[in-house]
Amino acid sequence: MSNIHDEIKNMVSNNEVVLFMKGTPQAPQCGFSGQVVQILNYMQVPFKGVNVLADGELREGIKAYTNWPTIPQLYVKGEFVGGCDIVREMFQSGELADHLKQAGVPVTMPARA
Repeated sequence: MSNIHDEIKNMVSNNEVVLFMKGTPQAPQCGFSGQVVQILNYMQVPFKGVNVLADGELREGIKAYTNWPTIPQLYVKGEFVGGCDIVREMFQSGELADHLKQAGVPVTMPARA
């Protein structure tokens, strides 16, 4: 199991924003993963999507890595941010954009009408 933890650590360390999800950013295979992809795409945040369905060891490994029972899981600059509900709440409050900007991640929000 430590090998998969090394892989996860490597992914979250070498990418500014990583989303462990069911499916791919182009074709999410669960509604919760799809919501987080929509939020990141809306904010035009570049991110790496990792399909946990493609690898059972990774799917279980990411849950153990964060001690978080659900997928999707969002990481920014190596730090676990949360799952769908947390990301959605942070997005709605403006906290997610602030968090990303403070981490040095480019965020391009469409102008509010």
